[in-house]
Amino acid sequence: MKIAIVEDEYLASSYLKSILEQQEILQITAITVLKSVKEAVAFFSENKVDLAFMDIHLGDGKSLEIFEKTIIACPVIFITAYDFYAISVFKHFTIDYLLKPFEETELLEALHKFKKIKNSFNSESTLQSLIALENPENSKIQRHFLVNHGYKLISINESEINYFAATGKHLFIYVKSGNSYLYNSTITDIINNLDTFNFFKINRKYIVHRNSIKEVIKHSHQKVELILTVPSVENDPIFISKKEINNFKNWLDQ
Repeated sequence: MKIAIVEDEYLASSYLKSILEQQEILQITAITVLKSVKEAVAFFSENKVDLAFMDIHLGDGKSLEIFEKTIIACPVIFITAYDFYAISVFKHFTIDYLLKPFEETELLEALHKFKKIKNSFNSESTLQSLIALENPENSKIQRHFLVNHGYKLISINESEINYFAATGKHLFIYVKSGNSYLYNSTITDIINNLDTFNFFKINRKYIVHRNSIKEVIKHSHQKVELILTVPSVENDPIFISKKEINNFKNWLDQ
């Protein structure tokens, strides 16, 4: 099996290459490291590989340019420091992505996924993902949420929402006024429809709007609490999932 790594950061490509050389999931015969759009276009125009790893943003352009200039018929695992549109887009396609800095276990999980999908891989889905990534305004972002309130139907604008909270099998929308409304969806489903600049899934129970965050309290390196402008469900403290802490910080820093 042949693999190509399209990555302009030496440390990142070396780290990835070393793990691939030591893992036992795939039998790899050759690994080619490409450092730019130009190198990648020249390589893929003349060569074929079984799997490619691609950084989304390269020194001389973006990965989309490679697909526009040559044919890549293999599955692609994208690498990104953190791209909110990428995450929402990639969930809808049969490819994977790695967020920098990624752990070895995450890469191995991606390789296992590759083994499962490689026989049914559709290269067009990769191109669709990149096009959607480059044109986030074309993504289907839900801006209004229809809820029942007594005998009325109310349309809640996203700007009114403080957070989504899952309680048991139910999902509730909490708004700035302090009211809450039952909404017919789940945390897992609704996150794919939200504007990822405004909303962040901090743990398996909460999706918060950035404007609803009153304070961020760091109890320790792996224990971060949020204080919201509208009290949380049952007034329980809200903690960010350990694996999301760094992503949350990057999200706030936008």
